[in-house]
Amino acid sequence: MNISATPSKTEHRRACHLCEAICGLVIEVEQGRVVSVKGDPQDPFSRGHICPKAVALQDIQDDPDRLRKPVKKVNGQWVEIEWDEAIELACEGLYKVQQTHGSHAVGVYQGNPNVHNWGLMTHSSNFLGLLKTRNRFSATSVDQLPMQLLAYWMFGHQLLIPIPDIDHTDYFLMLGANPIASNGSLMTVPDVAKRIKALQARGGQLVVVDPRRTETAELANQHHFIKPAGDAAFVFALLHVIVHEDLAKPGRLAEMADDLQEALEAMQPFTPELAEKACGIPAATIRQIAREFAKAPKAVAYGRMGACTQKHGTLAQWGLYLLNLITGNLDREGGALVTTPALDLIAAPNSRPGSFGRWHSRVSQRPEVLGEFPSAIMAEEMLTPGEGQIKAMVCIAGNPVLSTPNGRQLDQALAGLEFMVAVDLYINETSRHANVILPTTSPLEHDHYDLIFNIFGVRNQAKYSAPTLPKPHGALDDWELMDKLAAYFGEKIGKPPKPAMPPQMLLDFGLQMGPYGTASPHKLSLAKLLAHPEGIDLGPLRPSFPGRLQTPNQRIQAAPMEVLKAAGAYARSIRAGSSAGAPAQAYPFTLIGRRHIRSNNSWMHNSVRLVKGKTRCTLMIHPDDAASLQLQEGQMVQVQSRVGDIALPAEISSHIMPGVVSIPHGWGHVYGDTRLGVATQHAGVSCNHITDEQWLDEPSGNAAVNGVPVALKALV
Repeated sequence: MNISATPSKTEHRRACHLCEAICGLVIEVEQGRVVSVKGDPQDPFSRGHICPKAVALQDIQDDPDRLRKPVKKVNGQWVEIEWDEAIELACEGLYKVQQTHGSHAVGVYQGNPNVHNWGLMTHSSNFLGLLKTRNRFSATSVDQLPMQLLAYWMFGHQLLIPIPDIDHTDYFLMLGANPIASNGSLMTVPDVAKRIKALQARGGQLVVVDPRRTETAELANQHHFIKPAGDAAFVFALLHVIVHEDLAKPGRLAEMADDLQEALEAMQPFTPELAEKACGIPAATIRQIAREFAKAPKAVAYGRMGACTQKHGTLAQWGLYLLNLITGNLDREGGALVTTPALDLIAAPNSRPGSFGRWHSRVSQRPEVLGEFPSAIMAEEMLTPGEGQIKAMVCIAGNPVLSTPNGRQLDQALAGLEFMVAVDLYINETSRHANVILPTTSPLEHDHYDLIFNIFGVRNQAKYSAPTLPKPHGALDDWELMDKLAAYFGEKIGKPPKPAMPPQMLLDFGLQMGPYGTASPHKLSLAKLLAHPEGIDLGPLRPSFPGRLQTPNQRIQAAPMEVLKAAGAYARSIRAGSSAGAPAQAYPFTLIGRRHIRSNNSWMHNSVRLVKGKTRCTLMIHPDDAASLQLQEGQMVQVQSRVGDIALPAEISSHIMPGVVSIPHGWGHVYGDTRLGVATQHAGVSCNHITDEQWLDEPSGNAAVNGVPVALKALV
C-alpha cells in the first residue's frame, strides 16, 4: 500500500521476511524499481530497526540470476518453458515414479524459506498431501526440532513454545543463542540490542553461556564458556542445586504439572561436580548462577541453535523448560510466556499438534517426528536399494546440499535420482539436480502475512504487507503454483482437489474469528490491517495457562518417557567419560557453527552488498591452539571429520574457547553448474561437508551440527 507519493516516486510499507525479526520497512519505488529501503519508525514492533539483510530484497528483485520463468533440463542445458508445460512435466514425472515404485518413492524436502512465505504455508499441503509419501523432510530437523518436539510432549502442541519476555525480565540466562546476529530465533525480537540495554538499565542481567564470545556475549553482564554439547549437563546441574538448596518455587505451576517430581528426580545424578566434567563450567560458577536465577524477581532461561543442534539438544531444551517451571517463571510476566497471535494456528480446526513414532524410516529405523524424518537420513534413503527407496524428490525453497550434514553424500544421492522437481528462484547447489525448476514471484511481487513468527514474538502484533511491485504477466505466487500442481496431479490420480480459498480470504476469516476479531475491541480484519500498513500492536505477552495448554488433560507433562530414558543414558555416559562421544586422539578439536548478521543460511550470498568486505568464511581458532599447530592468521588449515575434509583460512581469536573451532554455515558455492554469479565469486567452503549425518540428537533425530569432533592440519 502506498503511504505517500510524488509524481515519480511512491513509498510502500511492508515487513522484511528474510529472517524471523519481521522488521518494518519503508520502500521507495521509482518507475517500477526499488531505489531505497529503510526501517519504518512507525512500525510498533521493530520501531525503525533495520539490519543489512533488508537491502537484499532489492538485490533479489534485480538479480539477473533469479529465474523469472520455469526451466527444464535438456541435454544438460537449462531451457525456459511455459507454465503449462512445466506443471505437466513436474506432475507426470512424479506420477511415473510413484506408479513404478510406490508412493514412498517420492521424497519431499522443504527448506527454511517455506515458513517465510505465507503462500507456501497456506497452500503447499494442497499439493504435497496428494503425494501420500512418508518420506517428508525439512529444515526443521537441522534447526529447532527439539524445541517443537518438547512443546508437543509437554504442552500439547509443537508450536506452543514459551517465549522469553525480554522487555520485563530481570535475569536473562541465554544458552547457545546470538540474537544480535540472528535478530532472534524462536524469539522474534527486532531491535534486540536496545531491548538488552533496557534490561540492563532497569538493573537486570544478561548471562550468556556459549563456546564463543559472540556479538551478544559482548553486551552481556556475564559470559561463560561452555564445552559444545555440554548444555544439558549445565542446566541439569542448575536444577540439582535449586532443588537441593530448597530454592524451587513453582507456585501455581505445581498444581498443573504432571510427573514434576519424577522429572526432578532425574536431575539427582547431575551434581555441579559431575556437570563440570561435561560442560567445563566450574562447579562454583554453576552454583552461583543457579542461586542468582532462583532468587531473581523475574527470570527466564532460553537456548537456541547451540542448545538445539547438538547430540543432547532435546535434553538441554527440556532442562530449560523445567528451570523456568520450578522457579515459577513459566507463564509469568518477565519469564517465558506463549503468545496469543491474531491468526492462531494452534487453535485452528486443522491444526497439527504433533506426533512421534507412528512409523519408522526404512534404512536406519528412525522414528517419524512431527510427521517427518530427520533430514540427515535423506541420502541413505536414496542410496540404499530396496523397496521404498527414494527415486524422486520435490525440493521446495531449500538447499540441503549446503544446509544438511554430509552434503557431499547428499549431492551424490541427488545425482542418482530418476526425477526431481525444485520450486526455487535460483539454480543453486541442490536445484541444479532437478529436471524442472518452478520459480514463483519475488518477495516484493507478492503480499505477506507472517503466520509463524508472530507465534514466537516477544509482543503480540499483526501486520499485512501488500505487494510492493506489480506481479509480472504470467508469473505465479507460491499459493497459485501449489494449487496448479494440486489440480493437475489430483486429476491424474483421480482425486481432484476441492477449490481452495486464496490466502487473503483465509487470513481475513482467521483474523475476524480470532482473539482480536469481531468479538473483541480490536475488531481485526484484513481491511483494518490494510488501513494500518505499519502494523498494529496487540500488547505484551500475558499468562495463559492452563487455558492455552493443548494436552488432553490440559496439564503440563513434565516428564516425557523418551526424555527420561535419554537423561538416564546421558548421566551414565558422563560418568564413563563419553558424553561427547568424540574420539579425542583422532579428532582432538570440536567444531561449532556461527552466523553473521549479513547472512541467512545459504541463500543470501548472491547479493554483492551482503558478501562484500572481509572474508567471513574462516576457521575461528583460539591463539593457544593456533600456536600449537604453528598456524598464522590467514593461513590455510585443513579440517577433517569422519566424513571428509575442507580447507579454509584461519582466523585467530580469543573469542573462541580453547579446543573449539568455528566455521560459519551456508557457504560452499563451488559447484560449476549453478547460476549464482556473485556467490561463486565468494564461494567459501561448506561446513556441512564435514558435519556427520550419523551425529544426531536423541530422541528427536535433529542434526548435531554443533559439537562435531574434528582434526586440524596447517597447510603450507
